[in-house]
Amino acid sequence: MASAFAHAVVPLVVYAVFKGKSMNLRLLVLAIVLAIAPDADVLAFKFDVAYGSEWGHRGFTHSLFFAGCIAAFFTLFAKQLNSRPLVVFAMCFTACASHAALDALTNGGQGVALYWPFSLDRVFFPFRPVQVSPIGVSAFFTDRGLRVIASEMVWIFIPGFVIGLVGVLVRRKLS
Repeated sequence: MASAFAHAVVPLVVYAVFKGKSMNLRLLVLAIVLAIAPDADVLAFKFDVAYGSEWGHRGFTHSLFFAGCIAAFFTLFAKQLNSRPLVVFAMCFTACASHAALDALTNGGQGVALYWPFSLDRVFFPFRPVQVSPIGVSAFFTDRGLRVIASEMVWIFIPGFVIGLVGVLVRRKLS
């Protein structure tokens, strides 16, 4: 998996590029939570659910179907989020689905169940440059953790910053 820090990049970039009345800070906070949320499936390890199970780590919570269901649910709260339902759906879906996309770019673990429930196959993208993140906070304070952060800096943080900056400049120019 990519680290929780890396998973926050996509919603931050989308917010920076599309910031406005409907794309607000409240929606950004929700999107960051949803970008990290699929990794709650690591709790399955505590219940002896096999890693390769559709209910295990990188299983159903890493699917486009799950992202769509979560996004649809949060459209019910568009008013409380001071946004429009379509904007809420798009931001929530993008944030949640981006989790699986980033994990599919990693070089370790099992692939993601991207197409669950239609397929139980685990997939990776053909290009997998991101070092897989260790599970647990203490593991980041090791040589391996530093390699993960360096990898994410090159493949996620810097490209995210560049895309976000270009998007902000274009948005301001068009305003």
